[in-house]
Amino acid sequence: MSHLLIHPDGTSGKVHDVTPASAGWGYVGFGLYRLRAGERAAEPTGDTEVILVLVEGKARIQGAGQDWGEMGDRMDVFEKSPPHCLYLPNGTDWEAVATTDCTLAVCTAPGKGNYPAQRLGPEGIELTPRGKGTNTRYVNNIAMEMRDVADSLLVTEVYTPAGNWSSYPSHRHDEDDFPRMTYLEETYYMRLNPGQGFGIQRVYTEDGSLDETMTVKNHDVTLVPKGHHPCGAPYGYELYYLNVMAGPIRKWRFKNDPDHDWIAQRDA
Repeated sequence: MSHLLIHPDGTSGKVHDVTPASAGWGYVGFGLYRLRAGERAAEPTGDTEVILVLVEGKARIQGAGQDWGEMGDRMDVFEKSPPHCLYLPNGTDWEAVATTDCTLAVCTAPGKGNYPAQRLGPEGIELTPRGKGTNTRYVNNIAMEMRDVADSLLVTEVYTPAGNWSSYPSHRHDEDDFPRMTYLEETYYMRLNPGQGFGIQRVYTEDGSLDETMTVKNHDVTLVPKGHHPCGAPYGYELYYLNVMAGPIRKWRFKNDPDHDWIAQRDA
């Protein structure tokens, strides 16, 4: 089994707990709670900043000394409406009490205390198409570079229609060489519609030192420590993923695989 593919630990409670130590890298963490109505999750942020994403369902949230009230209105992630999200700086804590069944993502990276706690959605997030033909996908940019809201975190949602490809043409961001490229570790949290489906993700380097192709299922997480990382949705199954990226600087600069860059050039 691939060390880059992580299956959920059960179907309730904290089902994912990816840390830099467990992933073998330096920046990105990802947690996922699946809560029933009335259940609670709470954590200190420690030395990390956090973006909470209500993937689906509703919860009352307190964090950084404030009561943010009930957040969330998307009861199924494939409704594709903008998510309710909350940014929390390092050195604070948070608590979420589910008011319906809910799925809560906890995106983390090193924090420096430069940004205040704030809501990041649904306001300011709009589902945006990207790509052409069977490379078309739809993006909810939660906290990408154009939103100056975090020290390290880059977070986005992507919907890939059935039969389409995403994170494609193949690209990598694994060198700290700005502005040519930035080093960004990345996690994918995967969902399928219908839920019994599967998707495909390949993670590979140009020299072949890393080349793994994974079958991803509902609620799986994949790790991208380096290399190119395209994914595909088989006919009949829509693919969603929540991306978390972070590295030395909060910028997203990547390089396409030279073998496949002609596709990007053609479609530009």
